[in-house]
Amino acid sequence: MSVVLHKGDLPGDMEFGSSVAVDTETMGLDPNRDRLCLVQLSGGDGTAHIVQFSKGSYEAPNLKKLMSDEKVTKIFHFARFDVAVMKAYLEVDCTPVYCTKIASKLCRTYTDRHGLKDICRELLGVNLDKQQQSSNWGAEELTQDQLAYAASDVLYLHKLQEKLDEMLAKEERQELAQSCFEFLPTRAALDLKGWAECDIFHH
Repeated sequence: MSVVLHKGDLPGDMEFGSSVAVDTETMGLDPNRDRLCLVQLSGGDGTAHIVQFSKGSYEAPNLKKLMSDEKVTKIFHFARFDVAVMKAYLEVDCTPVYCTKIASKLCRTYTDRHGLKDICRELLGVNLDKQQQSSNWGAEELTQDQLAYAASDVLYLHKLQEKLDEMLAKEERQELAQSCFEFLPTRAALDLKGWAECDIFHH
């Protein structure tokens, strides 16, 4: 595993191919309240690039360009939150999107365990260390343990996508999954506008 830390933005000459794994770290779980601290990215090559933001400084034109590039699929785990927080702080619409958590819920109906740690263990035989999950991501200087944790959240998403795509195909749910992925930016917008806990499709 290799981790590269970038302050404020990605280098302008970086390329990730046709897909990039993405995750975020924030000061909490409310994107309207808790600021964006990190965006982690990986091209699936064993290297994680971590963009660290100072409070109130979210220009990042290179990162924004990548997130809105229609030719690059952004692979998330629980994309609903990450897409929302990047919309709130980077003012960018992430598209197109793939969510391993949604894919897991659609094809792994034999379990209610759809966390990243659970599906990595089952599908890849990888045990993730989640000890740093609730640490202070707004710290000016991050520890090596924090950087390793942040990196682990993106390093396995490409392999998970491959495994989950096979399972979705077996259950003939690829089109349903794709429709869910395409709805995610709208779902995130609803969350940011105050409908996070309301099912607007309910009677």
